[in-house]
Amino acid sequence: MRGQGRGHRFSVTDGGAIIPVIYTGVLPDLFEENQGMVGTGSYINGVFEASEILAKHDETYMPAEVVDALKAQGVYQEPDS
Repeated sequence: MRGQGRGHRFSVTDGGAIIPVIYTGVLPDLFEENQGMVGTGSYINGVFEASEILAKHDETYMPAEVVDALKAQGVYQEPDS
């Protein structure tokens, strides 16, 4: 996680509208440019004031700990590329 106590400003888009976001807190490790995110908060005066930010990943994402456990059991299969 990054930026504990720091204020962050960025924009989100749905491919049409672009919404400015402000957030004070820790950003998830998976949070990066051009990736999906989920935010909760309030839309005030044209700005989304986020109270929580979650990084969104696709359905093939699996935490490293789970991959390691499956490999140890001999049942892990690489996802289709």
